[in-house]
Amino acid sequence: MKSVICEAPHALGIGERSLPERHAGEVLIRIGRVGLCGTDYHIFAGNQPFLAYPRVMGHELAGTVAETDAGSAFREGDLVTVNPYLPCGRCIACRKGKPNCCVDIRVLGVHIDGGMTEFVSVPESAVIAVEGLTPDQAAMVEFLAVGAHAVRRGNARVADRALIVGAGPIGVGTALFAAMSGADVTLIDTSSERLTYARERIGIAHTAVVDAHVDTYLSDRTDGEFFDIVFDCTGSARAIEKGFAYVAHGGRYVLVSVVKDTISFADPEFHKREMQLIGSRNATSEDFARVISAIRQGHIPTDALKTHSFALFDLPQVIPDLIAHQGSVLKAIAEL
Repeated sequence: MKSVICEAPHALGIGERSLPERHAGEVLIRIGRVGLCGTDYHIFAGNQPFLAYPRVMGHELAGTVAETDAGSAFREGDLVTVNPYLPCGRCIACRKGKPNCCVDIRVLGVHIDGGMTEFVSVPESAVIAVEGLTPDQAAMVEFLAVGAHAVRRGNARVADRALIVGAGPIGVGTALFAAMSGADVTLIDTSSERLTYARERIGIAHTAVVDAHVDTYLSDRTDGEFFDIVFDCTGSARAIEKGFAYVAHGGRYVLVSVVKDTISFADPEFHKREMQLIGSRNATSEDFARVISAIRQGHIPTDALKTHSFALFDLPQVIPDLIAHQGSVLKAIAEL
């Protein structure tokens, strides 16, 4: 079967992989949509810390069931999405109900080959029914679940002042779920183009470009107290370090993005604020369920989230242009 294979940084091509053998307890899925994620761009650029090349990328998936066990909850032709975080089920994190940060986790498209191909076979426990969603919406569930998980990790509450740093897909998803939790949301980014889109098409009212005046804007927005909760969704070590200054006394700082770098911060500032520093990794079935429910109820503007589409096997030709025009790309979805 044809597959998009990243052989090495900046080396993306079309190759052949064997059709996956479906084992007992697994579901064979015919891929129909694959969303492009920041992780995929980082893999292409050589900046993903958990990956070995070559790799078939892709973990934001939608497809139809091609084959499954007798007695399965799924039937051939069912539209499904996939929880791409495959846990071991035995480690300390799994025993504590946190399979998203399993010690031996295998993430489709990162640790093992993913969904930029024609078929994948995954454990039935990773397959999620999406009745009532379109294929495009089904492919958006995973990245939105990452935002929903971050908001749950940060315990966003009514009347919290929430700052989201980074207006890419994960940042916008985080902003949407923070607002649904009752928080007063502010979104900042270096791209005025992304912020204009988030404001005019997604409905995030308070935005600001990261420039020489942004600190004054954020201080004025919060009467000089800054934010009860800050979410970093940038993938930038420098932005993460800067974000510590935006957390209010008694506030919470949630690191959603992953970087290779070592992060440093001023301990006196951290301690005098009694700040909580919180990691947020991947998502759980609870987050997937919340996202699917929100889409069904019309709370997520999925038509506005999707900005680009193309044929999957055109990706090697398309990805340089997507990277060159990131300001206009929110969610790109490949089709088979």
